[in-house]
This record gives sequence, structure tokens and C-alpha cells, in this order.
Amino acid sequence: MAKLLRDGVNVWNQWRRSHRLIKPDLSIANLNDVDLSGTDFIRATLSGADFSNTNLTGADLTGADLTGAFLA
Repeated sequence: MAKLLRDGVNVWNQWRRSHRLIKPDLSIANLNDVDLSGTDFIRATLSGADFSNTNLTGADLTGADLTGAFLA
């Protein structure tokens, strides 16, 4: 799933709209140095993911599991 996200926010958000019942699992994903502004992370599992130096401006993290995620 991380590869899909690295293909771009528009690709990811379109996939999310088409697959609303899937709860994405990006546990321990390396997502550092990526522009993820406006990304739909609703109900996603992001535990242990590395978001260092990542732009999350406007990302929707409603109900997301960020346990142990690195957000600095």
C-alpha cells in the first residue's frame, strides 16, 4: 500500500474513494520526505510509520491509529 501512496496523493485518494470498506494498513511504512498534504488516512492503521520530514497539511487522520508513529 505504501507504493500506491508514493504514486501520489491523487492516485491514493482516488483509490480510497473506490475502496471505502478497506482499512489501509501502513504499519511501519517508511513515508519520510513525502508530500502527503490532503491525503485521506481515515481509519488507516499508521502505527509505527515514519512520517519524518513529511508534509501532512490538510491530511484527514480521522480515526487513524498513529500508535508509535514518528511524526517529527
